[in-house]
Amino acid sequence: MSLPVNVKSLAQVDYEPTWQAMRDFTDNRSADTTDELWLLQHPPVYTQGQAGKPEHLLLTKDIPVIQSDRGGQVTYHGPGQLVGYPLFDLSRLNLGPRAFVEAVEDALVIALQQLGINSAVANRDAHGVYIDGRKIASIGLRLRKGCSYHGFSLNVDMDLSPFSGINPCGYAGLSMCQVVDFVAANDQLMARAEQACLYGLQQTLPNLDFGLKPTH
Repeated sequence: MSLPVNVKSLAQVDYEPTWQAMRDFTDNRSADTTDELWLLQHPPVYTQGQAGKPEHLLLTKDIPVIQSDRGGQVTYHGPGQLVGYPLFDLSRLNLGPRAFVEAVEDALVIALQQLGINSAVANRDAHGVYIDGRKIASIGLRLRKGCSYHGFSLNVDMDLSPFSGINPCGYAGLSMCQVVDFVAANDQLMARAEQACLYGLQQTLPNLDFGLKPTH
C-alpha cells in the first residue's frame, strides 16, 4: 500500500519564511507524519548552499543573496520557475540520499517528456537535468533525522538573465535553458509543469501516492 503525500500548491511565496517553515515541519514531524510536497515560485533571490563559495557570486545587483542550509552551490530562484520542496521521510521509504536525488532527477526527466521535451538527461556527476549541455533543472537537498527538505527547481517560463550574475551551481559559464525554449508558452504551462512533476515523481517513487487522477 502506498503512503499518501499532501501536495500543496502555494503560488509565489518569499524564500526565507518558506525555508523556516520547512525546517519547522521537519523538526516537529513524527514517524506517523504524512509526507508533504510544496510546489511554488519565489520572488527573485539567490541562495547559497552550505558549500557555497563567494567567488561564484559575480554580479548580483539588487537581488538578495541568502545563505541556506541545503546542499550545493549558488542558484537563482524567480517567478516563472517551478520549485518543489519534498518533505519526505526517507527512512520510512528505505531510501538513501543518493538514491533519492537520482529518483528526483529521473522524475524531472519524465516530467519534461510529459511536456513534449524528449532530449533531457540527468547528470549523475553535476547533479540536475540538462538539455544539450544547458541546465533546465537543479537539485539541492538537506536531510535531517532521515527526512528531506529543500528540493528541486525547474525553469519553466522565466527571466534567465539573473543566472549570468552567478556561476550557477558553481560551474563557470554554465548555460541555462527553460521549458519555453522548446514548447510554446501559454497560461496553463506552469499548471501543466506541476502535474508533469507529480506524474514523474509517481513513476520514480511508487511507494508514495501523489493523488493523481487517472486519465482515460
